[in-house]
Amino acid sequence: MPSADLPPDLAGAIDAAMAAQADTAAAGATLAILDLTSLNDDDDEARITALCERAVTRHGPVAAVCVYPPFAGLVRRLLTGTPVRVAAVANFPDGDTDIDRAVREAAGAAADGAGEIDVVFPYRAALAGEEAQAGALIAACRRALADDITLKVILETGLLPDAATVTRCARIAADEGADFLKTSTGKRGPGASLAAIALFCETIRRSGRPLGCKASGGIRTVAEAAPYLDLVGRLLGRDTVGPDRLRIGASSLLDDVLTILDGGQGANATGPRSGY
Repeated sequence: MPSADLPPDLAGAIDAAMAAQADTAAAGATLAILDLTSLNDDDDEARITALCERAVTRHGPVAAVCVYPPFAGLVRRLLTGTPVRVAAVANFPDGDTDIDRAVREAAGAAADGAGEIDVVFPYRAALAGEEAQAGALIAACRRALADDITLKVILETGLLPDAATVTRCARIAADEGADFLKTSTGKRGPGASLAAIALFCETIRRSGRPLGCKASGGIRTVAEAAPYLDLVGRLLGRDTVGPDRLRIGASSLLDDVLTILDGGQGANATGPRSGY
């Protein structure tokens, strides 16, 4: 769905955000909201250790390190004494309807030290009309976690057909206890888009709760990240552009952030996708 199919206020905000510049301010803001991520099938302790070593940079820390549940304890040990949060995924990447599995993974990672859980919404079930089942999985994960554990719900928006479906799934996630709405696993189809984030912002405004949003999937440069920061600031307020309300999930993005903060030009990019 192109951004032109969005309500005029959201489409206009996207058009304006596309002009955001990849400057030092944008790089610094991106660093502060970055979820440094490794979710590869062949991840091992050496790779995750190397990832954690990058999490506190000469310019400051990233927001979180996000890994598979078996590595949550290792990340917690390595990052103890730093402000970097530990995040782990659940029901990932398939987003099936096995509530017991999702709860087991989420609760297990939290017990090992993860303060944030990124759980995949059962988007295929929702598309098949089984929205109650999809919502039940999110609700079960929320009940299984302590109140101080942040629950991010991954909606795989690139595989949802239209704005109405994205909004409907986002509202289910919000109603069932999500603290953040997240675009993508990065494993299935298109990743993040400005259109999806705009719809998340509208859902957040209507929810009356201080939810956050996370853009994940395909964001590799500050030039691609900057419009997301600008868009969320326009729609939710500039004070929301920080790690409590906005995240970007990526791995290679950190390289471009540090290049710009060190005085370099950063990578050239055509900008983020505006539609699904």
